[in-house]
Amino acid sequence: MLTSKSIIDLEYKYGAHNYHPLPVVLEKGEGVFLWDVEGKKYYDFLSAYSAVNQGHCHPKIISALVNQSNKLTLTSRAFHNNILGQYEKFITEFFGYDKVLPMNTGVEGGETAVKLARKWGYEVKKVADDSAKIIFVEGNFWGRTLGAISSSTDPSSTNGFGPFMPGYEIIPYNDIESLKDSLKDQNVVAFMVEPIQGEAGVVVPDDDYLKKAYDLCKESNVLFIADEVQTGIGRTGKMLCCEHHGFKPDILILGKALSGGVFPVSAILASDEVMLTIKPGEHGSTFGGNPVACEVAMAALNVIRDEKLAENADKMGVIFREKLQSYINGSKIVEEIRGKGLLNAIIINDEENSDIAWNICLKMAQNGLLAKPTHGNIIRFAPPLIINEEQLNNCIDIIISSLKDFE
Repeated sequence: MLTSKSIIDLEYKYGAHNYHPLPVVLEKGEGVFLWDVEGKKYYDFLSAYSAVNQGHCHPKIISALVNQSNKLTLTSRAFHNNILGQYEKFITEFFGYDKVLPMNTGVEGGETAVKLARKWGYEVKKVADDSAKIIFVEGNFWGRTLGAISSSTDPSSTNGFGPFMPGYEIIPYNDIESLKDSLKDQNVVAFMVEPIQGEAGVVVPDDDYLKKAYDLCKESNVLFIADEVQTGIGRTGKMLCCEHHGFKPDILILGKALSGGVFPVSAILASDEVMLTIKPGEHGSTFGGNPVACEVAMAALNVIRDEKLAENADKMGVIFREKLQSYINGSKIVEEIRGKGLLNAIIINDEENSDIAWNICLKMAQNGLLAKPTHGNIIRFAPPLIINEEQLNNCIDIIISSLKDFE
């Protein structure tokens, strides 16, 4: 039988060294729990970076996956399949948009949104050829492609990978005046932003920032692109994080939990005016819109709605932050907790290059809870949205007892 160490050694020998995982080897997941190859049971407090909002191996999503896999898995878009149209109707009505463009991964969603915005800029806004600009914000993260890292301010994403994409402008996050200045440029076609920055460490903007940004975009004839790959599908206590602020983005990017973590599925939603600027042959994907993905996504969204998981995320998030805050008030090791719904993070009182947050995560794993640092001194907490209050309180006890070892 392979041990955790031997499996990790296999990965190290034969795989690229582009990840630094916690030294835990998992073989089973169910609901909020994971088990390693030695049989140890853990609470999952990362949810595969918010892809497993519905819990591991949700039976309704797995059933959709298995049933469709036994019938038809892939036709490419060279032919029609009998599920895609049903899915397109379902998801556009679910979120209130005219059209959807189905893709597979979150970064493909971001790339699609950028292409759509540029195409709209040339065909509808009538900016000069090859002059379209898109505004991004510092600390953003939407993937590892060249298109994505060209907007990054994280040296670990950009070092050694230039030259980068033209037509990008990067401004400070949560800074309305900077956005206002940048929107004076008539060549700006879109502003792309995460409602809460996930990879940056669950950075929550001022309450009025997103709505003000949206209104400014409307005044300037600029598309507002919401990257809700991590914040969407119930994670922050609403179906979409933008719903907290009372507006609907011009282009919406979804991924991760759109499949409940069982299949790569992403979606880009927009109006006819935006979406129909792209014509046959100009953009697409072999796997995008495949019948398995379509069935899985419909099942995943139904689970979120039917089981009221956004509402549960809101309720559990309040409990989580309140109880951890009461501990933090007397803590020397934790500076603050921040977040919304069940997307939260604690900031460790140390340098970003310190290994204390990593060691805290090792201690939590030892105590039966899995989480991972981001940016060195920040630990993100994002359990499946199905978690109940008893389970949450158990997890809070594990987190606090682990932190106490470092006070």
